[in-house]
Amino acid sequence: MGLFKLFDMINREIIRQKVVQIVYSYYQQGDSRPDRAEKELLMSMSKAYELYNYMLLLLVEMNRVALRIYQMRQSRLTRLGSYETENARFVNNRFMLQMESNRQLMEFRENHNRFWADLEEFVRSLYLKVEEQDFYKEYMSRRSSSFAEDREVWRLIYRQLICNNDELDALLEEQSLYWNDDKTVVDTFVLKTLNRFTEQSSPDMPLLPEFRDDADREFAIRLLRRTLANAEYLQSLIAGSTRRWDVERVALMDRVIMQVALAEITSFPTIPLGVSINEYVELAKTYSTPKSGKYVNASLDHISKQLIEEKKLVKAETATTQDNDN
Repeated sequence: MGLFKLFDMINREIIRQKVVQIVYSYYQQGDSRPDRAEKELLMSMSKAYELYNYMLLLLVEMNRVALRIYQMRQSRLTRLGSYETENARFVNNRFMLQMESNRQLMEFRENHNRFWADLEEFVRSLYLKVEEQDFYKEYMSRRSSSFAEDREVWRLIYRQLICNNDELDALLEEQSLYWNDDKTVVDTFVLKTLNRFTEQSSPDMPLLPEFRDDADREFAIRLLRRTLANAEYLQSLIAGSTRRWDVERVALMDRVIMQVALAEITSFPTIPLGVSINEYVELAKTYSTPKSGKYVNASLDHISKQLIEEKKLVKAETATTQDNDN
């Protein structure tokens, strides 16, 4: 593993997000099959990890297009009898040679070869935009040459042309509805992966695993099961915290976020209370109304204090490193 911390792709932050999304859909569709929701959760997490691999593979496919364009241009110069040669710096990029030889990524490519092939026109267009970038032109004109420079040009390509790319987002959403909210968080893990490559990296260097270990997968399943199985109790806690408000007037997403949060707070004693509340407040800010963050924060704080006073909630004084991770 080298000197790098091996992040897991599906971490607790993504798990919480996925559970909230699945529970929201469960109630919105009037579903009554918790087993179907659980299957949907596992599929959703699997598709997020699949997208992570596809985004890494996009870089390899862009390089393949770059090589073809380089060969075509060099062939034209040769036919014209020109003494000029096409600049080969980009297609000889050492970082990309490592990506192309990474066994884990190439195994994924063998099993999913048609994906970017079916989007060939987009990949070509994306590469041609790379050639227009100032950072690319500066890289190609540089006299110095290092692995760090080779890696950095691809990191800039990803950050500036692949992150926040509306056309790409639309194409991915057409391929899978699961990816509607996944791209932004997947981008952060792709960039972490690029940074892990060094000049000494071998073809056997592992990419990020889907889960760090079985505990994270079990956390996801248990959180969903507790949220749905204890729904009546959890919803009664939420209703009791709304004071003069009818709980039905509270936005469905706010209620779902609080229900999942309370399932975690009451079912996982080793996860610090503050960690749980903060995570779901952030989800409320992202997925609900502008005022939801403060409302969810106040409600969860009030309910938690009440449960502690009634001795219905006990938190371990020290949490494990894993449970303390976001």
